[in-house]
Amino acid sequence: MKTTFPAFIAFVLSAGISPSLLADDSSTELPLAFEAHCIKCHGKGGKVKGKVNLLALKSGHDLLAKPELLETLVTVLKDREMPPKDEPLLPEATRMQMVEQLQAMLRQTQKTLAFEPTQIRRMNRFQYNNAVVDLLELDRDIFRLNERLIRRRDDYFRPETMKMPDQVRISSRPLSKDIDNQRPEGFKGVASFPQDKRAEHGFDNRADHLTLSPLLMESFLKLSQTIVESPDLNPKECRSWSWLFAPPGQEASGPDRLAETNTIRTRLKKLLRRAFRRPIDPETFARFAKFAESQLASGASFEQTMRTVVGAVLGMPDFLYLYESPDKENSDHKGQGRQRIDDFELAVRLAQFFWSSIPDDALLDLAESGKLNDPVTLGTQIDRMLNDRRSSRFCDNFPAQWLQLDRLITSVPDPKRFPGFYHSDGYRASMHMLAEPLLLFETLYIEDRSIMELLNPKFTWRSSMLRAIYAGHFKGGHEVTVQLFKREPLTDPRQGGVITSAAVMTMTATPTRTQPITRGAWVNAVIFNDPPEPPPADVPPLPEASEEELAKLTIRERLAVHRKREDCAGCHNKIDSFGFALENYGPTGVWRDKYENGREVDVSGVLFNQHEFETLLEFKQLILKEKQRFLRGFIAHLLSYALGRELGAADSPALDDMTAETMAGQDQLRAVLKNIAMSEPFLHKNTLAPTAPAKKANPAN
Repeated sequence: MKTTFPAFIAFVLSAGISPSLLADDSSTELPLAFEAHCIKCHGKGGKVKGKVNLLALKSGHDLLAKPELLETLVTVLKDREMPPKDEPLLPEATRMQMVEQLQAMLRQTQKTLAFEPTQIRRMNRFQYNNAVVDLLELDRDIFRLNERLIRRRDDYFRPETMKMPDQVRISSRPLSKDIDNQRPEGFKGVASFPQDKRAEHGFDNRADHLTLSPLLMESFLKLSQTIVESPDLNPKECRSWSWLFAPPGQEASGPDRLAETNTIRTRLKKLLRRAFRRPIDPETFARFAKFAESQLASGASFEQTMRTVVGAVLGMPDFLYLYESPDKENSDHKGQGRQRIDDFELAVRLAQFFWSSIPDDALLDLAESGKLNDPVTLGTQIDRMLNDRRSSRFCDNFPAQWLQLDRLITSVPDPKRFPGFYHSDGYRASMHMLAEPLLLFETLYIEDRSIMELLNPKFTWRSSMLRAIYAGHFKGGHEVTVQLFKREPLTDPRQGGVITSAAVMTMTATPTRTQPITRGAWVNAVIFNDPPEPPPADVPPLPEASEEELAKLTIRERLAVHRKREDCAGCHNKIDSFGFALENYGPTGVWRDKYENGREVDVSGVLFNQHEFETLLEFKQLILKEKQRFLRGFIAHLLSYALGRELGAADSPALDDMTAETMAGQDQLRAVLKNIAMSEPFLHKNTLAPTAPAKKANPAN
């Protein structure tokens, strides 16, 4: 249970905030409300609800030391969650003044907070593949990547053009067989390690999730060897062959060992700087040079020697691990919590954010010269990277994880009730559903459009099958191997945007019915970055309805029992309206006005305890009205992805600033990405060991 508003009265008075800042009559009424509504549940007589003892806070300094509590107070006031419905209403003017005071206190304490620790972490599978591809300048992936949910069959991803074509050809690896004439994915003899799991309400690049067991370490070492031994690593597949593997010019009398040794030393400098993302220290360089020379001396050919060296490089912790070192010149506790990253660390962060890979030579050159941190230079490099086709990896990785589209892969609507969902030897319509929100995101990226179009675009992408689904049936084209998607204007206001996409509606349903609670939780977590708490352990799942229930009750009526529990009501108040608002969309995203039993679908509700709506269209308009909540939540998702960690209270000022800039008109996707890469959290680190689990910044503040 969250802290109630009346508790704030004690905090205001003890912090020395003048009562004149409150409403005229609040100096007498608020202490009475505090006594009546707060202390009795949070401290009086030893009663402590929600593990919050307000009587333990003796002064304003105690409150300033609890930024998470401050954020909670701001949230419950702004969202009118407190005081509870059974308590006297709070005058609106007083409420807003209290929010202003709390936010001022919050900003004061956040200025000195340490950022969440920057933990050492290994590359995940997607990053490792891209790093090897870029290091060796390969023309294709080294192993098959199911993280990439759609495959571009046309070479349409050209961000430098700022224009998406009118139609594209794509395929879906997780939901279909790759049986066309495309070149096979992966190098021969190269086996990937297991796919990394996405963090709950996070991404698969989270440092605290990227552990390395002995078994996984063995897989990495084996992988590095199989890459360099693969027959696909050859002059045709490897654009670095001439400067990396090809032997130097030879005389007729045979190989010149001195020339080979000198050539290896020259090539090692370039290779090791790229692989380890900074200039190589003399000791490490000498160790690699000695190893290569010993290989030549034992009779290995130049090519084989370089293959062996590259295999060793790919197995090194310096290649596999991403880490940031403490600044020895600023080693006090406070400094370590907010240290500026150096230029090479900045280059790595940029490459990981935009390319899911290692820095290229241009970034490393600027880092080595100490110029990358210059704001003008940094801005120019960000623009270059966003225009580079390697940024397709960002579009491959971030949107699918943000939207949690991996859930669609395991969605299997009941074949008896939804036979049209399945076709052609078990292929599913979800192959077509999957692409729609991803192509929308790609369009916004390539054309640098407003991120608000994620919720309310004027266009969409449709295949013939997807067109049929939205028309209410599944009698469209059944393209299996490759699907043709066309960009189309939207004429039906019920359609468009990620929330009401068939993909999201299908993956948040059971095989037989919709799940309003699941849909509502998805909206809170994904759209507003405010995931609900897990349900109590003793709450049973809603059982499948009997024939009698199906004939009489609506899903809203069947779920009413969950709202009767006091420990469930708080979360249900936040998520139910979002879920029931989407009840017009059946378990496969098809529009419906009535349930199968003939009862009318009731989508009415109240958003954020203040906005009433009766229809889906009213709901969508209210979502757009609350754009600041969406913008802050979306930016928080991006920042967490960019940093590879959960956000904390120290990140909130930057989130506030970036949200304000976006609200002021800088809402194009690339502009938002650029702001994140130039923000204080992105440019700073905390190399202290974590002392407690990370605290997520509340995007609703």
